[in-house]
Amino acid sequence: METPSDHAYPGHWEADVVLRDGGTARIRPITTADAERLVNFYEQVSDESKYYRFFAPYPRLSDRDVHRFTHHDYVDRVGLAVTVGGEFIATVRYDRIDERGLPATAPADEAEVAFLVQDAHQGRGVASALLEHIAAVARERGIRRFAAEVLPANNKMIKVFRDAGYTQKRSFEDGSVRLTLDLEPTAESLAVQRGREQRAEARSVQRLLTPGSVAVVGTGRVPGGVGRTVLRNLLDAGFTGRVYAVNHAFAEDLRALDGVPAFRSVELIGDPVDLAVLAVPAGQVPEAVADCGRHGVRGLVVLSAGYAESGPEGLERQRELVRQARSYGMRIIGPNAFGIINTAEAVRLNASLAPQPPDQGRIGLFTQSGAIGIALLSGLYRRGAGLSSFISAGNRADVSGNDILQYWYEDPDTDVALLYLESIGNPRKFTRLARRTAALKPVVVVKGARHSGSAPPGHAVPVTRIPDATVSALLRQAGVIRVDTVTELVDAGLLLASQPLPAGPRVAILGNSESLGLLTYDACLTEGLRPSPPRDLTTAATPEDFRAGLAMALSDPAFDAVVVTAIPYVGKTGTTDPANGGALGTALREAVASAPGKPVAVVHVEIDGLAEALAAVEGGARGPAAPGTPPPRPASAPNAPADPTAPAEPPAPASSGRIPAYPAAERAVRALAEAVRYAQWRRQSAEPGKVPESLDDAIDESAAAALIDRLLGDTADPHGVPLGAADTRELLGLYGIPVRPTLPAAGPDDAVAAADRLGYPVALKTTAPHLRHRSDLGGVRLDLADEAQLRLAHHELTETLGGPAELRPVVQAMAPRGVDTVVRAAIDAAAGAVLSFGLAGAPSELLGDLAHRLVPATDRDVAEQIRSIRSAPLLFGWRGSAPVDTPALEELLLRVSRLVDDHPEIVSVTLEPVVVATRGLTVLGANVRLAPPPARDDLGPRRLPSY
Repeated sequence: METPSDHAYPGHWEADVVLRDGGTARIRPITTADAERLVNFYEQVSDESKYYRFFAPYPRLSDRDVHRFTHHDYVDRVGLAVTVGGEFIATVRYDRIDERGLPATAPADEAEVAFLVQDAHQGRGVASALLEHIAAVARERGIRRFAAEVLPANNKMIKVFRDAGYTQKRSFEDGSVRLTLDLEPTAESLAVQRGREQRAEARSVQRLLTPGSVAVVGTGRVPGGVGRTVLRNLLDAGFTGRVYAVNHAFAEDLRALDGVPAFRSVELIGDPVDLAVLAVPAGQVPEAVADCGRHGVRGLVVLSAGYAESGPEGLERQRELVRQARSYGMRIIGPNAFGIINTAEAVRLNASLAPQPPDQGRIGLFTQSGAIGIALLSGLYRRGAGLSSFISAGNRADVSGNDILQYWYEDPDTDVALLYLESIGNPRKFTRLARRTAALKPVVVVKGARHSGSAPPGHAVPVTRIPDATVSALLRQAGVIRVDTVTELVDAGLLLASQPLPAGPRVAILGNSESLGLLTYDACLTEGLRPSPPRDLTTAATPEDFRAGLAMALSDPAFDAVVVTAIPYVGKTGTTDPANGGALGTALREAVASAPGKPVAVVHVEIDGLAEALAAVEGGARGPAAPGTPPPRPASAPNAPADPTAPAEPPAPASSGRIPAYPAAERAVRALAEAVRYAQWRRQSAEPGKVPESLDDAIDESAAAALIDRLLGDTADPHGVPLGAADTRELLGLYGIPVRPTLPAAGPDDAVAAADRLGYPVALKTTAPHLRHRSDLGGVRLDLADEAQLRLAHHELTETLGGPAELRPVVQAMAPRGVDTVVRAAIDAAAGAVLSFGLAGAPSELLGDLAHRLVPATDRDVAEQIRSIRSAPLLFGWRGSAPVDTPALEELLLRVSRLVDDHPEIVSVTLEPVVVATRGLTVLGANVRLAPPPARDDLGPRRLPSY
């Protein structure tokens, strides 16, 4: 008889997942306490599905079956269940077998696997999610292959195996299809997994933003209050679905409130409810969630406060809220949220506390702060910008910016994504999603809490140790437009949503103020643009002069973008014309319409009516041109020219009639510069970089893996162990990174003996931590040409700085002269491996002049990395010096990237100094630290985070 073994319950196998239709479910190991659940589950499976599972009529499970399917050792026999509302909806089981197909134990590495999914839940992607998780469990237990017997008519199950992306074999035996799957993840299986993740998470957000019915739970009986405000906003926005008011305190005879049906609980509503907005005290939320779950509500917006932002008890309350909602298959916006908005004509949803919903537009806005959300909505509305959707996630306990990016990626109504973030729960995943989204549409991010060193109150997420400057560099590598303030967020969003992307950095400046033109010119130079001298139309310029000047600049192939500057027109009487703003706006829009294809920004000073005239769409005032008519889309990115310094082919014309207006030159130019850099990234990302195959010639990956296993041994310390000098040289040498050896020089005779072995000239230097690389303190003596100089240097070193035991002096052969640089790679559990480069000494240590790239880095990544530091001119012949061998430096960076990417046990590498000469380079110092590899959530089966 099978009995449970002593193996502990594997709690880390538990996971919440998003299914294909956007609902959630929980995957967990089956235990001996699940007998009744298993029987109930089986009774709801159709006879056909039972036949497919057992290859024969099998109407019910025997007691022996129930015992076998609920008793596992979690090693050779494992069963997982998918649950919704605490009840099973699917199961999977594997049994380890030997080469004859008989029950076996390790080291047998094959297992027989079988699935069963309730008919009501088939087609939701349940079996696909289960396969990902049972495969991960099997790999953890040393199983490398799955075998499955499937009836030929069971097309759904065959498709699950076929589409998984694993290497597989198929044969036909005794009337059934035998499938064998190699469980080693492949590029295809990872792509399949991420594709399913994207579609499921996007669908889960879509269900929240496009409900057919909304219940406001906690609607007040009298005007005012949060619930009643949300109800009023829903109705005022013209929500196209059904609305219900819910409050357990309603009188039993109350039938309607504000013209909508009123109920004492959600369960009493006779029709389905897609979305519930909870506006009740935190203590009443569990009851409201249960009420919604029992009725089959699909998603929740929790406005209630009193959760993680209030302290440890609130944090536990928040975790329980997420567990409870997910157990019913619901996703959550919030808690402590401001609400959500969808301006699509078919929905017109304003389930938020915003009294004035934005116009319909093509900007998506996500914020983790209600207060910032209010400010952004107000700012966008004042400047005539419309939104496609708005999500204020509050404590973002469940739905996060990652989920919203998944939705925006395929949302045809969103062309620009704006995000205000205070924490990034999964930086590795965010960077991956942002890169993919940015390849199609701009992603603009402003991040709060950059320097606090911890997540804001209420954001129960892991805290990354990476400095903010590094995070910024990594986001830019992914194509994200990183700005510093919410004002810059709006400025950039306005330009990107209404204008085509520039083909290059060449800017024309024209206007009726010489001073304002010069300010704009200076701002362009500061932002790295290439402005032409401003064209002064004089203060007497009329709207027609502006129209003609702008049309001329737009048609000139020497320019990629135009900035128009304007001050109020003063007539002969010394007064301004109040109608001039509208006339000027009309003239500028006419010019753009006559010569489209290039971005235009307007800088104006106190011209009444100009911004409004520029923001108006064709044929009318602000907002959609007509009900049901979607706003115009901006043009896509221009094609890359063969010569990056030459103008690109003209991009497709923008159909938007809006022109962004700014009250200061610096703001307009900064927004334009971000568009220029983003357009350049888009062009380059169309042809991604690569890792040269020539690197493989000097890399022995298997030997390095064996060396790491030997050096790391049974070390369990997460901080790891530093390698000695000899082991460091050996490991780096296996990746084609030679390190110039050093020999100890405790006394002058030892130093001379070392120099005789290495050959003169030599360097004498201390390896004491407080003096390492400190030639300014006398800890390094260079170009010692003979024994006499070496003995004198050793005497001076020990007399001045301390004894040999403290200084630990060494002798090293001199390297060719060049530029001292530093190369580092460090592993962050959340963000992944980061490759850093800078000049050694003051530039990197004092000024923080370092460039960072995510690993694995490509040839394009490292080439840009070297050139992006502020002190890069020193590498390229500054002030007549000889340029150094940057191709050799790029190759070194690629080798370090490959090293840490191949071996996650390497948690840090420092090469300092790396002396780059005119020909070749020399690594003079190296440090490597090994540690047990951190978990890689992004490579495992998809799961929702639990904070």
